[in-house]
Amino acid sequence: MELTNNSNLPLSISVWLAHDNYDHDDRSNHISATSLIKPLKQLILSNRVENTAKEDIVGLIPSRMGSAIHDGIERAWVDHYAENLKKLGYPQRVIDRVRVNPTAELVASDPDIIPIYLEQRAEKEVDGFIISGKFDFIGDGRVEDFKSTSVYTFINGTNDEKYILQGSIYRWLNPEKITRDDMAIQFIFTDWSGARTREPNYPNSRTAEKKLLLQPIKTTDAYIRQRLATIKKYWDKPEAEIPPCDDEALWRKPTTYKVYKDDKAKRAMSGGVFNSDHQAARVFAMQKGGVVKTFPGEVVACRFCKAFDICKQKQQYLDSGELTLRG
Repeated sequence: MELTNNSNLPLSISVWLAHDNYDHDDRSNHISATSLIKPLKQLILSNRVENTAKEDIVGLIPSRMGSAIHDGIERAWVDHYAENLKKLGYPQRVIDRVRVNPTAELVASDPDIIPIYLEQRAEKEVDGFIISGKFDFIGDGRVEDFKSTSVYTFINGTNDEKYILQGSIYRWLNPEKITRDDMAIQFIFTDWSGARTREPNYPNSRTAEKKLLLQPIKTTDAYIRQRLATIKKYWDKPEAEIPPCDDEALWRKPTTYKVYKDDKAKRAMSGGVFNSDHQAARVFAMQKGGVVKTFPGEVVACRFCKAFDICKQKQQYLDSGELTLRG
């Protein structure tokens, strides 16, 4: 991947953004847990994109910030867990029992230790594919994932199903380590505001935990096998035959219905704008004697998709105005 710096970011920041410490796997039959749950078209077309594509470093800021948080948490545990636990008031007898990333042999030989696991990758071969995943944290048999994201994501649970699926795949890969049926998402908010804490459901601090129930291992295994069968079916098909990304995969914003005085009017009537409520717009139009015009919600995900340059579906949205290239 060749990087550009069209925003003229300073060298001090540019070098950080250009650095990639992700453990990429170039095996042709390898699929990571995070890739497995991506939209089908995005997964398949992304694998057809040449690595000679260019990417501007300004678009890497969210992922690099997330990586920095993960790296910081890992270092705090791996290199300094004893002193940090002592600062938090844990007694020495408890600290002495903690082991970070212990071997299976050590866990089996000493039932008194408290195992903590961080950033461990595991893999399984299924139907000719190698499925791998690297969890963030396991403590007391529960897997945790660290997410740096918006408050909106936390309040509305927009990604809860994906989180559950990802955590369930981690348990499918690590059943000897992940022994609990629940998982925890540790949110670190990128847009938190203390002034809004009185609002309903708004988090009280910049971090918050959300507990979710994992799928049974058998259910996860069935999902993975069915998913791989679907991927095989469409892997070499032309794009036109691959099922398109749906509104959820596109991160489509709500459709807007606007009521105008007539077809020639350029501005909607006062009070005549309705998000996702066609019926209310129709009632308003009947009462005021206007007409309803539909404006499909903007699609967002395409701007961040690796397959952007070769995807024909995104071109339809560019032509219709449903997709813009603004940041």
